[in-house]
Formats: sequence, C-alpha cells, structure tokens
Amino acid sequence: MKVLSHIKTSYLTSGAVCIFSFLMWKIVQPYTGWELDIEFLLTKQHVIHLNYYKTSFYLHIFSSLIVLLSGALLFLPIVLRKAPSIHRIAGRIYVILVLLISAPSGLIMAFHSNGNFSTTINFILLSVFWWVFTFIGFVAIIKGQVIKHKQWMTRSFALTMSAITLRLAQMILNTFWAIDPDIQYCIVSWGSWIINLFIAEIIIRTTKFNRMKSINFNFFIPPTHQN
Repeated sequence: MKVLSHIKTSYLTSGAVCIFSFLMWKIVQPYTGWELDIEFLLTKQHVIHLNYYKTSFYLHIFSSLIVLLSGALLFLPIVLRKAPSIHRIAGRIYVILVLLISAPSGLIMAFHSNGNFSTTINFILLSVFWWVFTFIGFVAIIKGQVIKHKQWMTRSFALTMSAITLRLAQMILNTFWAIDPDIQYCIVSWGSWIINLFIAEIIIRTTKFNRMKSINFNFFIPPTHQN
C-alpha cells in the first residue's frame, strides 16, 4: 500500500508540475517577441522606456519561469527519493536565480506596480519575503538543518507560485464578481501570496518532515547536524 501511495503521489505531483509549468509558460510566452505594447506592458507605457525597468521586467519574467520549473523539481517525491543529485542541481538554480535575479528585479518593478499605494506595498513585501525565505532555506541546508530547510523552501516556493495564483484569482473575479479594476487588483495581489503562504503553513504543520532527515540535500558541504 505504501508503494502504491508513493506512486500515486508522484504522478499527482508530476501532473501538477506540468500544469503549473504550462500556466507559467502561457504568462511568459507573449513576451518572447520583445514587443512593448502587448498584454501587461500596455499598462506600463509610461515606464517601459526606462532601461532599468525594461531590463528588470524581462529578467523577472524569464527567470521566474526557470525558477518555477526548478522549484517544482525540488518537491517531486521521485526526485527526493531516487535522485538527490538532481535535487541539489535544481536547488542551486532555484536559489541563485531567486536571490540574484528574480526577487531583486521584482522589487524594482514593485515601485512601479499597477493599482494604488497598497498594491505597491504588497509587491515590495512579496519580493522581500521571497528573497528572505529563500535565503533562510539556503543557509539552513548549508548548516545541515534539513527540516528547517524544507520548511523555509516550502514557504519560498509558495511565493514563487503567487504569479499563477494571482492570474487564476483574476480570472475567477472577472467571471463572478464585477468590481473596480484597481480594487480587484489590490485584492488578488495581496491574496495571491497570503493564501499561498497559508496553504504552505498547513503543509508544513501536517507533513512529517523528519521522514526525509536521512537524505543528504546539502548543496556544497556535508551536513554537520540535523535540526
């Protein structure tokens, strides 16, 4: 029964990874033509001419797609059990991109976010928390604190998924609740990551992380202790 349960979990997780990756690609794909007057950029015509914003935008959307894919690999059961080396490689990619590109570029974009002042504060906090959660998870695994690492990387990936949650929430609200666009964007922008973090906390508190204690996930050096 345990084997069947693991197989079922692996298939479900793999399916979720494929769906989320497809959704993220649908978000990014329109911008591969480098046109500046499409989709989201139609609302940014007043700042898209600024080189620092344009650079931040493209770095953010393209790196975030890789972050989502590498992050999803970190949680695939079959990778955790059978291919820890893949986990380490994906983890390095995820951490490097979030800390050096995705979160910093997101922070720059946050100061030019759509909506009102509350929305700006929202995206600033999201970018800062994304960077901090990822950094804490990274430091934890360097110290060999596997459980702490898993907990904080779960929170980090919850924030990674906020881009998809935001757009799904927009689709739902557009279908069932017609309200002022600025108010709607404020609601979905805050809800996209707060809801995700709430779900992450439920997962953290209901998952037996100690089942993975014996696996060496360390990026660079052997773990010195477990926590």
